[in-house]
Amino acid sequence: MFALLGAYVQGVTGFAMGMIMLTGVTALAPVSLSVTTAAVSLASLVNIVLSLRGHLRSIDARGFLILLLGQVPFLALGLALLTYLDAQMQALSELLLGVFIVFGCGAMMLRPVPRETRSPGWGFALAGAGGGLLAGLFAAAGPVLGWFLYRQPWPHGTIRATLLACFAVSTLVRTTLVASAGGLSLDVLRFAAISLLAVLLAALLLWRWPPALEEQHLRRGAFTLLTLSGLAIVVRAAPAVF
Repeated sequence: MFALLGAYVQGVTGFAMGMIMLTGVTALAPVSLSVTTAAVSLASLVNIVLSLRGHLRSIDARGFLILLLGQVPFLALGLALLTYLDAQMQALSELLLGVFIVFGCGAMMLRPVPRETRSPGWGFALAGAGGGLLAGLFAAAGPVLGWFLYRQPWPHGTIRATLLACFAVSTLVRTTLVASAGGLSLDVLRFAAISLLAVLLAALLLWRWPPALEEQHLRRGAFTLLTLSGLAIVVRAAPAVF
């Protein structure tokens, strides 16, 4: 269910699948955060490829490349931090995830005010670094990259395609690093396979029945539910930490 909702929303807006799946699985399933994020990465990659099909020319190449310069090295740092937290402090990692979801969704429910001019190159690099850190930790860079790119004076198609391209690279790099460390366990592959069925169904739904709601209303509804789920994760993990 969470993979279906996440893939559908991401197909419309260009982001959100990772956060929606992370929130639902962490709140309801007794699965470690490292397993959840690895499965989310695999499922997200398929959805990104499907969503990007036919839209590669809409990518802002310059912005995309600068974002990657900050994104890739900080992704590796975030993944290393997650490995430490997952091994040493499972409850703390879940608490951090819950706080991240609450504040990230709160920021993304607010409609970013577009700039009159394009952000400078260092702004793209900084946003890429922040998104990379979150991609490594939680396989969800949307709160940083989504908010940043929706502030650019670009058409929606360019924003969506550039976001998806960034997620494609970060997801591929993250999955490769996890696989090289032996992190693609049977649990990861099983959860990813189940999620892939939902991703394909979401792609079919978007093709046959595009959303009747405006993008802004769809986004706010999804992130309101996410915020409530994030609070539930915080409430569950906080007693074990404090």
